[in-house]
Amino acid sequence: MGKLAVLALRAVLAVLFTGSVFVEAVMVPLLASDLNGLNATYAYLRTPLLVIVVLGIVTAQVVLVCVWRLVTMVRRGTVFSYGAFRYVDVITGAFAAGAAVVFALAVLLAPGEAVAPGIVLLICGASLAVLGVALIVLVLRMLLAQAVARDVEAARMRDELAEVI
Repeated sequence: MGKLAVLALRAVLAVLFTGSVFVEAVMVPLLASDLNGLNATYAYLRTPLLVIVVLGIVTAQVVLVCVWRLVTMVRRGTVFSYGAFRYVDVITGAFAAGAAVVFALAVLLAPGEAVAPGIVLLICGASLAVLGVALIVLVLRMLLAQAVARDVEAARMRDELAEVI
């Protein structure tokens, strides 16, 4: 990965992380104050909705930090090591948790007439899509495991060859 690509990716990650902190610090309190004026029939939605929003932002931040660490490992040439598994596993878990958070939003909005049933179905579809991303990351982890195993085997063979020579 070239230096320019690493720099561009880090810039994007930094902007996304900064934006997520802004949303947590400014937009969530504004949302909370807007939800204070909610119809009494739907007042029970206020706290769970805010918790779901914050948990969703936190899962995104976890993914951003782990991707930053993996990009650092790529730049250093150490991504094909066992240390990378920790970050990939956390990313997979964060996406799975994100899928659960999105599904929880659908469950929260499903009863009653707070939103149309089609919207709940769309949210369930989004949850399934996020879960699909978690599964894709899991497959990529398996590919990383194969690459690390081959790298270790190649190093062992080089050592054996060096002993023979």
